[in-house]
Amino acid sequence: MMDRRSLLGATLLGTLARPALAQPGARPVTLVVPFSPGGPTDLIARRLAVSLGEGLGQTVVVENRAGAGGNIGAEFVARSAPDGHTILFGTSGPLAINRMLYPGQPYDPVKDFTPVAPLGRIPNVLAVNAGVPAKNVQELIALAKRERLSFGSSGNGASSHLAGALFNSMAGTSIEHIPYRGTGPALNDLVAGHVAMVFTDALTALPHLQGGRVRALGITTAERSAVLPDLPTVAEQGLPGYDASVFFGLVLAANTPDPVRERLRSTFATVVAQPEMRKFLESQGMQVAPELTPAALTSLMVTETNRWARVIREASVKAD
Repeated sequence: MMDRRSLLGATLLGTLARPALAQPGARPVTLVVPFSPGGPTDLIARRLAVSLGEGLGQTVVVENRAGAGGNIGAEFVARSAPDGHTILFGTSGPLAINRMLYPGQPYDPVKDFTPVAPLGRIPNVLAVNAGVPAKNVQELIALAKRERLSFGSSGNGASSHLAGALFNSMAGTSIEHIPYRGTGPALNDLVAGHVAMVFTDALTALPHLQGGRVRALGITTAERSAVLPDLPTVAEQGLPGYDASVFFGLVLAANTPDPVRERLRSTFATVVAQPEMRKFLESQGMQVAPELTPAALTSLMVTETNRWARVIREASVKAD
């Protein structure tokens, strides 16, 4: 028989092993999207929320907290109670890049979050106006060294801006950056020929590509995209190592207990492994991460921070 001390210890351990997140019927879980409704991040989050809720036995509610490149939503989660009821569906910006773009950022992505797992990456596509004579990346580089070209982006400091800055750095070109207030206006000016090229997510570009108004020259991830499987990567076309994609991952507030994090991580991994979920994610251009672990997300956050710091510094990139 257990003595009173052993019994008390066993009781406390049992309490810790049954965190609030794991209790069916407990209060709803909030999945914070640090961007406005309607974009690809929001769309994926809402699909994940339904399946996560089913797996956890709780309601998972998506809450959009947009602003400052994702920093407002991220700070909200960083300052939330570390009980697993508030989750950030973060991207490269708030989880890595923003700390170099926003002086005085009010949270530290590494110290103020408990990483759960990465989801994967969505690539950008390098697309040019149909009138641009270049048919591949090498021809585009040669053209840019002969003529003055410009590329549009969804705004200063956006992934589409950084993709162009990295391209200039690796290709030795000086293609002028033209920032817009969103992807739509940038694509409109690409179609009209006011800018020669853009870097944008494949799904957004697809209708324009199918209509023949713009032409895709390359995918910006290390591997080809399932959305455009026949399109070679930029890296394949003479810029080895070029990778300008957006990564996604789940984090909780710092000091969230390990049992709470593991419950969420395990459920998340099960959800992502479902065939229907995989098919949906791939239809959104998502390249699912090979390892859905806290260590994999931490490594990704640190690597991306270090990789983009040099590009931001050399190109003097400033956020809007």
